[in-house]
Amino acid sequence: MATHAKPIGVFDSGIGGLTVVKALMRELPHEPIVYFGDTARVPYGSKSKSTIVRFSMENVEFLLRFGVKAIIIACNTSSSWALPTLRRYFKVPIVGVIRPGSRAAVQQTTAKRVGVIGTEATIRSRAYELEIKRLDASIAVFSQSCPLFVPLVESGWLNGAISAQIARTYLAPLKRHRIDALILGCTHYPLLAPVIQRALGPSVTLVDSATQTAAEVKGLLAWHEWLQGSRQRPRYRFFVTDEPDHFARLGQQFLGQAIRSVERVNYR
Repeated sequence: MATHAKPIGVFDSGIGGLTVVKALMRELPHEPIVYFGDTARVPYGSKSKSTIVRFSMENVEFLLRFGVKAIIIACNTSSSWALPTLRRYFKVPIVGVIRPGSRAAVQQTTAKRVGVIGTEATIRSRAYELEIKRLDASIAVFSQSCPLFVPLVESGWLNGAISAQIARTYLAPLKRHRIDALILGCTHYPLLAPVIQRALGPSVTLVDSATQTAAEVKGLLAWHEWLQGSRQRPRYRFFVTDEPDHFARLGQQFLGQAIRSVERVNYR
């Protein structure tokens, strides 16, 4: 198969990476996509670095079975801890979500005060902070882990008093630091964007890494001359390691459209 006709591979620890797939569909509407969600081992955010790296390598190996031309790590935790190792071991181009999100935040902030929210592992890695400082050392970065946000999203509690109270509690320190841009450092968090925005107020710009990541992938494929030239309807395939029916039901919220088929795999 010619390289331009090969699919893009995307993996996540679970379902949240569908926000990246949604951005890819919008930015690259003719590209076939293979998505892998490791739903049997989610969440990654509370696991050790060595475990996250091992899981991420196995996920890449699975996607390579489909001859993918590029791989996106749609998981902030895997992007934070595993990306350098994956790039050393595999020849296929691999894009994480940390650099695109950091670049967008640097462009958005005028006060040079950026907040980052994410899983415990993402925040512990300091990946966003280090990348932002690399881009502009004068920017102050304030980080906050928000471990309850993922179960809120997966339980469908996107609004209401409980979600609002948890958001206000988590975000209060960032508000005191007078940030003017906030990186949503987990692919689940965009679904809580209205609640987060109300907690912080209209002066804070929310940065969703998914859109910036899709734009970076488009640039990468264009540079290699790997963009799909065909205008035929692309094929989208979804694989998970557990609970495909649950993935299909909840995934509709993330993707903004129905997922017709989800395949369960046990690839180990």
